[in-house]
Amino acid sequence: MTNIGIAMIGSGSATPSVSLDNHGLSQIVDTSDEWIASRTGIRDRRVADPHTTSLCSLAAAASKQAIAMAQVDPSEIDLIILATSTPDDLFGTASLIQAQLGATQAVAFDLTAACSGFIFGLVTAAQFIRTGAYKTVLLIGGDILSRWVDWSDRRTCVLFGDGAGAVVLQASESDRLLGFELRSDGTQNGCLNLAFQAQPHTLIEGVTVSQGTYQPITMNGQEVYRFAVRKVPEVIEKALFRADLTVDRVNWLILHQANQRIMDAVAQRLNIPSDRVISNLANYGNTSAASIPIALDEAVRSGKIQPGDVIAASGFGAGLTWGAAIFQWGI
Repeated sequence: MTNIGIAMIGSGSATPSVSLDNHGLSQIVDTSDEWIASRTGIRDRRVADPHTTSLCSLAAAASKQAIAMAQVDPSEIDLIILATSTPDDLFGTASLIQAQLGATQAVAFDLTAACSGFIFGLVTAAQFIRTGAYKTVLLIGGDILSRWVDWSDRRTCVLFGDGAGAVVLQASESDRLLGFELRSDGTQNGCLNLAFQAQPHTLIEGVTVSQGTYQPITMNGQEVYRFAVRKVPEVIEKALFRADLTVDRVNWLILHQANQRIMDAVAQRLNIPSDRVISNLANYGNTSAASIPIALDEAVRSGKIQPGDVIAASGFGAGLTWGAAIFQWGI
């Protein structure tokens, strides 16, 4: 039996039209452009207008770009994976995207791994292709975190933005997913949460259920920083080992766009020059599962990333979860 590989043949991205820069945030909370930029590297972020923009609309727009670049018909897509923590519908949003795209043959489901979602989704999609179950997979990373931000908390509201990115993966004779490593540590779950808060509701005597809603994002920023700087270089090195590659073979490093200081520290520990680190954090902030595919798409469309380039990508975030994938762009 011939081994089946994976190629990444198309990318796309979409962000809301509404922009909220640091100066605008300073009208909401006690902060400044200098304070935010010096600590995070973020200067602007996009936020979804509730009347015009849904996760489904952003994801569909990004997907259409990726499908066009890949030169496939939506009817050829076998599987759609939506990596998100902020679905339009808690039962799932991937099927809504499937309908909008007209991908009538595709099965669709949501996957939740927070800011690691795109990497976890990439590895999940690869297993379906490698087993021969599916040939063409659309992988989307998308989040509307502005729905769940406490806009009075300057420690967190300065960080997050909205967006979606997508890639088309297809079965290939040569395997472009060279190696990966995925990790989780639930003992550190409390460092970053978007938690459900239950309100007891008595139905009849002796029968009480939980009613309530999810609470805004809470984060221990120092712990998350320490975790990322320690664990991300390690997981990238493990993925490189599995790919039988050394770090000098990496053309581009694409990290989850959470904090410029984290990205700088990870690159330094791996001895990857700053001109090989792709960053668009200043423009979009932390878009969770969308951050890596948006950065990838922009770098591909600008001509920075060329076919055959080796990319080390790593996501890290709530769970806590983290992971890395080493892949080559294009067929």
